[in-house]
Amino acid sequence: MSHDLLKGKKGIIFGALDSSSIAWKVAEKAHQEGAQFTLSNAPIALRMGEIDKLAEQCGAEVIPADATSLEDLENLFTKSVDVLGGKVDFVLHSIGMSPNVRKGRAYNDLNYDWFLKSLDISALSFHKVMQTAEKLDAINDWGSVLGLSYIAAQRTFPDYSDMAQAKAVLESIARSYGYRYGRDKNIRVNTISQSPTMTRAGSGVPGFNAFLDYADKMSPLGNADAESCADYCVMMFSDYSRMVTMQNLMHDGGFSTSGITDAIVDVLDKK
Repeated sequence: MSHDLLKGKKGIIFGALDSSSIAWKVAEKAHQEGAQFTLSNAPIALRMGEIDKLAEQCGAEVIPADATSLEDLENLFTKSVDVLGGKVDFVLHSIGMSPNVRKGRAYNDLNYDWFLKSLDISALSFHKVMQTAEKLDAINDWGSVLGLSYIAAQRTFPDYSDMAQAKAVLESIARSYGYRYGRDKNIRVNTISQSPTMTRAGSGVPGFNAFLDYADKMSPLGNADAESCADYCVMMFSDYSRMVTMQNLMHDGGFSTSGITDAIVDVLDKK
């Protein structure tokens, strides 16, 4: 059911790949709530995914962009403002990739060139998106910029590898750029730390299914799924969150503040 939370608002959504993607769900929800937006992903991701189906469903234009390329980002914002008929009100950064994780390199045997690529794709691109938008004055006052993060920025999880450092940098950028954008333009910048979610990217982490079950048992409300994360993102794009900025917002069913739960105790008692 629509509440018109984003009626009249315009945006850019990065990272929709297929229907399991959080960005895909955000696009669907934003469309239902009255928003207009463009969709963007790296050219290689566009070839792998099904974004054209989403674009048709939402009446959105797809504008390819490598988020690590300032030239691509400038083209994306310039075209988006033209296509949408004005500056944007929200941006979703749902971008993350680690060559070390993808290629199975152990944390004590990282390829450092790949490590730098992880940081560039997954974190520095967040800064590049905002720096480009600011230089082009492409976001309206009181706009909202969101990045998707994960609790591995604060806690250690096996096999998450250099993505943990990337997420920590992402959250730090949100605080630093959030101060600047808030002071100058009343634009808020936040990250959402989501439960482990069965997306194509998430399922590429070794042992993901076991951790998905563990996190669910450790969360009083259970794992937050992609649909509920999309609802949260839409709320953060709306005027109801006008005074929230520079925050890393936990959207994890209570996982981040649970020491132990009955469900975990029951599992351990059976051993």
